[in-house]
Amino acid sequence: MISKEELICKIEEARDKLNRSIDTEQDSGTVYKRSVELDQLIEQYIVAGY
Repeated sequence: MISKEELICKIEEARDKLNRSIDTEQDSGTVYKRSVELDQLIEQYIVAGY
């Protein structure tokens, strides 16, 4: 299992990537992919009970 700190770091990185994708008006497929990646990390955080 990934540590809480590592997971938080990954969530922050994924959020930054998603925000950059939106800010630079990348195609909707890229934005969607990064949104799903962020959602999956948040789900891991919730399931882990942090």
